[in-house]
Amino acid sequence: MKYALINCKLLNGKKDMTVEEGKSILVDGEKIVGITSAGEADLSGYKTIDLKGKYIMPGLINMHVHLAGNGKPQKKQRDNAKLVKTVMSTALTRKIAYKLVCGYAKDELMSGVTTIRTMGGISDFDGKLRDEIACGKKIGPRILAANQGISVPNGHMAGSVAVAVTNEDEARRRVEVAKSQNVDLVKVMVTGGVLDAKEKGVPGELKMPAEIISAVCEKAHEEGYKVAAHAESPEGVKVALENGVDSIEHGAKPSPEIIKLFKERGAFLCTTISPAVPYALFDRSLSRITETEQFNGKVVFDGIIDCAKAAVENDIPVVLGNDVGCPWIAQYEFWRELFYFHKYIGVSNAFALYTATARSAEMAGIGDVTGTIEVGKSADMIVTEENPLDDLRVLRNVKTVISRGKIYDNPKIKRNEKIVAELDKFLI
Repeated sequence: MKYALINCKLLNGKKDMTVEEGKSILVDGEKIVGITSAGEADLSGYKTIDLKGKYIMPGLINMHVHLAGNGKPQKKQRDNAKLVKTVMSTALTRKIAYKLVCGYAKDELMSGVTTIRTMGGISDFDGKLRDEIACGKKIGPRILAANQGISVPNGHMAGSVAVAVTNEDEARRRVEVAKSQNVDLVKVMVTGGVLDAKEKGVPGELKMPAEIISAVCEKAHEEGYKVAAHAESPEGVKVALENGVDSIEHGAKPSPEIIKLFKERGAFLCTTISPAVPYALFDRSLSRITETEQFNGKVVFDGIIDCAKAAVENDIPVVLGNDVGCPWIAQYEFWRELFYFHKYIGVSNAFALYTATARSAEMAGIGDVTGTIEVGKSADMIVTEENPLDDLRVLRNVKTVISRGKIYDNPKIKRNEKIVAELDKFLI
């Protein structure tokens, strides 16, 4: 299909983006083939679609997703390993679980996210869905899949969306398994999280020995893969960077040594403010966590913010992910991460948009494919009624989603109103 989007107000996704009035965007199949000013293009052979002055920008890129979760608030902490074991026990339950994963991916797309980077999933579901979306069998965003992460016994998400290894040889073999599944990157769980900390002030305890991190990175790099590391403490970030990871997921209060390591490694930070908000800032009667868990949640929240601020100040690349699947964080709520990045890190709306589009595509290794509205790029775009440069909250109501050239007008999403109501309290 060839079509021309006319009468656009264009935001191209680049760092210096401004509103370009009266633009026409020509699409042929999956690709953008022309961008012109009004009246300059030869539109013969193109179906014209008048955007009537609406704003168009690149589709958002969510760099930290767990497709197996829906973000529904929990009354108590659940045993994720036991749940996944049950899910994978029969053909019927596996089929149901995969169907849910497919639905959550569709929610990402319908909310304006045209690319996701998965950071730990059930079995090989993420890679399987990636391929089905790519060939048109399923509806969803472009997926960069890690499939199951690599953890250690009693480590973060071991037995659920990560597989535990006990030594360097097992770690290398897990990379080989990932390669056999044709993954796009490798994920390691270097530290614990908030809920597995036993004392106040020690979330993100180092779980994975340095030699295992090093073995994973060496093998992954040999096979051509980047390695992303879950790390939520200064010690964890330091050890992860020292042993070769390419990105830090979440982050923690950085020292000058950590900043130096980021630069020496050429590593980037994927900041994830969204999942820390409920743990740190919700009343405990709502979040249903202990005083210790809330205290540790605030440590992680502050550490993520400090790390992101330091990264921005020191020209360390930052991308955004909302760790979707965590309690209170739904698949359609990524736009909030942009708002939090602006609110808590202090960046401009334009920089937040750039971070979630062009910068993320570049760091994910697909900057030649998507992330900006340019001739030759994939037609991955979203349309809003109002200008997101003025108010990022307009991204919650995307009017049109275009993914690889396919148009989805007035996308529908079933939202959890309890999640919406509680999180909206932090949009000021």
